[in-house]
Amino acid sequence: MSTLDPDREELLDGAPCGLMQTDAKGVFLRVNKPFCLWLGYAKEELIGKRRLQDLLTMGARIFHQTHWAPLLEMQGSISELKLDVRHRDGSAVPMVLNVVRHGQGPALTDEVAAFVARDRDKYEEELLLARKKLEAQVAEVERLQAETRDRALFAEQMIGIVSHDLRNPLSAVNTGIQLLFRHAPTDNQARVLSRMAQSVDRAHRLVSDLLDFTVARVGKGIAINPRQVDLHEVVAQSVAELALSFPDRTLRHETRGDGRCSVDPDRLAQLVGNLVANAAAYGDASRDVMVTTTVLDERIEISVHNWGPAIPPELMASLFQPMVRGAAAATGRSVGLGLFIIMEIAKAHGGTVEVDSSDQRGTTFTAAIRARPA
Repeated sequence: MSTLDPDREELLDGAPCGLMQTDAKGVFLRVNKPFCLWLGYAKEELIGKRRLQDLLTMGARIFHQTHWAPLLEMQGSISELKLDVRHRDGSAVPMVLNVVRHGQGPALTDEVAAFVARDRDKYEEELLLARKKLEAQVAEVERLQAETRDRALFAEQMIGIVSHDLRNPLSAVNTGIQLLFRHAPTDNQARVLSRMAQSVDRAHRLVSDLLDFTVARVGKGIAINPRQVDLHEVVAQSVAELALSFPDRTLRHETRGDGRCSVDPDRLAQLVGNLVANAAAYGDASRDVMVTTTVLDERIEISVHNWGPAIPPELMASLFQPMVRGAAAATGRSVGLGLFIIMEIAKAHGGTVEVDSSDQRGTTFTAAIRARPA
């Protein structure tokens, strides 16, 4: 072992890290002051007397034999080895080591730089603890989301079951009303029966919307059965029936183009019914509700226009979401299942629904759907 001149030894002792040189067996050839201070040894106790691996903890020794030595043999250097080195008093000092091998045979030496990693250990422990807490929070959120989905699915299924079971008693009430009409009721009785019939009709529409809502949310969307029909005739018949349900409103129907096309007439009649009900409920009662059907080469359009206050801009984004009310309640305009069902029917036909609303132009809902002309 050569002796360092005083200036070089002073330079090494002033380094901000532990520096050492070992032979092929790991015996210390040189070691600087910081390394000795960190471990509680004097230079004379290490140089020529101890091996670096003798200062390692048991786990670090095993790592030295299974990883350090083979990697150093293959690569000639190793970076950022994190190992525990034993202090003179037996405590473990976490260190990060970098090793570079020089020479061959008897002249082989390893140059080692060491850094104390206590703060890094604390940081890693805190990071691991934070990660575990985050994973626990994520797991709890996922559990709550799954529970919420299960509850929502159960609620939607219950809506479907209850709605389906309501059809029979509603049909019985409607049959009873029709039978009473046949027995020449008085004017007052006829008015009461008419109101009852209108209420049953509204209940039927609500039940249909609830069933469609359940199918759309729980199933694969609303099913349609397209066939060749005259759209104008389908909508005209629907408007005529709706006029009986809304006797206080004037409904008008305009047609454009040849009405023949391939659509599901029952679903489109339902779409018209929901749009007209929406217009009658929230439009100006003193003015007409206009229903327009248009058949073009590439699409068909069904629009319903009413006069009255414009839909608030902040409500537009959630207009077609189910059972969203929010600001609508304050303005007197309610957004329930009707518009959601309208959008689902349009989607089932490969189309969409758009709305234009202002105080000057009124409100127009337009369902534009792809439909093959007959």
